[in-house]
Amino acid sequence: MPLSVCIGMEYTKFKPFSIVTRGRLVEYSRPVVMGILNITPDSFYDGGRHADMPSMLRHASWLADEGADIIDLGAVSSRPGAELLPPEEEAARLREAVSLLRAEMPQAVISVDTCFAQPARAAVEAGADIVNDIGGGQFDEAMFATVCELQVPYIMMHTRGLPSQMQRLVDYDDIVDDLVRYFSNRADQLYRMGMKDLWLDPGFGFAKTTSQNHELLRRLDELCQVFDEPLLVGLSRKSMIYKPLGLTPDQALEGTVALDALALERGARILRVHDPRPARQTIDLMFNDHTC
Repeated sequence: MPLSVCIGMEYTKFKPFSIVTRGRLVEYSRPVVMGILNITPDSFYDGGRHADMPSMLRHASWLADEGADIIDLGAVSSRPGAELLPPEEEAARLREAVSLLRAEMPQAVISVDTCFAQPARAAVEAGADIVNDIGGGQFDEAMFATVCELQVPYIMMHTRGLPSQMQRLVDYDDIVDDLVRYFSNRADQLYRMGMKDLWLDPGFGFAKTTSQNHELLRRLDELCQVFDEPLLVGLSRKSMIYKPLGLTPDQALEGTVALDALALERGARILRVHDPRPARQTIDLMFNDHTC
C-alpha cells in the first residue's frame, strides 16, 4: 500500500515511480532525497569546499551515508548572476568527476547538473545516470535530442534567460499557469522524440522573486494535479528562505526543512538538498504507516 501524508483531515497518497538507468530498474516507493555535490568554486552556498577530487569523493560518501538516494553532481554555478562555463571545459570537469565517483560508488545513482549537450553526453558516457538541466533545453538546442538518444532520465527545470539575466525576467500573468504551459509544450516535444523518464522542476529561485517563489510553493499542488511526472523541488538554503528571515545561507537549514515539508505535503516527490539527513528524517516522519 502506498504510504500517506496527512493533510488537514485528508490523506494524499504518494505515487510510487521508477526510472530505468544503465539497464537497471530503480523503483521509489517513497519521496527521494537528492544530495547536492558541487565541484565549482563559486556556488552560492558551498562553493570551493569540494572542488578537488579527494574532497568531492569524501563529500559524496557523506551524502550517501546521510541518506541521499541520488548524488547530483554540478561543475558550474547557476546562482543568480553567474556566468556559465564553456561546454568543453564543463565536459572535462564532469567526465573526470563522474568517472572517479562511479569507480568509488559503483551502485550510486548519479545525476549531473548541466544545461549543455556536450557535458551531458560526456558525463553519461563516464557513468552518470540522470541529466538534470536547469535550462530545460532552452540553452542548447541539441540537449533534447542528446538525452533522448542516450535514453537517460531527464529533469527539466523552468527558468527564463541565463543565470546572468534571469532575475530581470520575472513578469508573469499567473505563475502557475505560465509553468503549466511551459512544461506541457516542452514535455510533449520530448515525448515525441522518444523520452521515457521525465521529471519536472519548477525552478525555485530561477527567474522568480521571493514572493513568486512562495506563491509557487503554496500552489505546488496545482502543478501536481496537472502532471503525472514526478516533481522535484530545490529549496535548500535559498534566498527565499534566508532573506525574509534576515539570515545567511549557513543559517537556513531549519527554514529549508520547514519548506521541504510543505513541498512534500503539496505533492513533491524529490527533494534536492545540501543536507540529506534532515530531509530523510522529514520524509520518515511524514510518510509512515501511522495514522494521523
